[in-house]
Amino acid sequence: MEIKVRRNNTKLDKLDLTILKTLQENPKLRIRDLAEKLQIPKSTIYYRLKQLESQGIIKKYGVILDSEKLGFEYVVIIQVRGKYGPKYHEEIGKFLSKNPYVQGVYYVLGDIDFIVIGKFPSKAKYMEFLEQLINSSIIERTSTMVVAKVIKEETCLHIDSESIQGT
Repeated sequence: MEIKVRRNNTKLDKLDLTILKTLQENPKLRIRDLAEKLQIPKSTIYYRLKQLESQGIIKKYGVILDSEKLGFEYVVIIQVRGKYGPKYHEEIGKFLSKNPYVQGVYYVLGDIDFIVIGKFPSKAKYMEFLEQLINSSIIERTSTMVVAKVIKEETCLHIDSESIQGT
């Protein structure tokens, strides 16, 4: 079974999806361990991983840190409306992304232009960022929601053949 993935028409088969799912569960697995677990030759795993990396499907490998335990307890969702102009979304997107406490910047359609997710170590650090936004000539207005409690936060994609077939 082959699955066509959006954008570059890359085709992923069941083995590719299994590799991706397994690595999401444990990115520390070495090629040897992955080959043993999936009962596939190491050379095949190596080749598939290199393909997935070169196609940009695997962007990077890493760990997931507990932000609350590390003191990043001030979590905010900021709605941002920019001042319209040529390619304004690219310029504003880059501007919003520069702050090291910003976890995600999403250009959206509707009454606002961007959703920004930030995890700050303190209210003071957030206020510094807010001041940058207020003083920026490319930002029209903002509205911030402070997260009271995180119910679900997931970084893994749900990978199965049904979820990707519709692409």
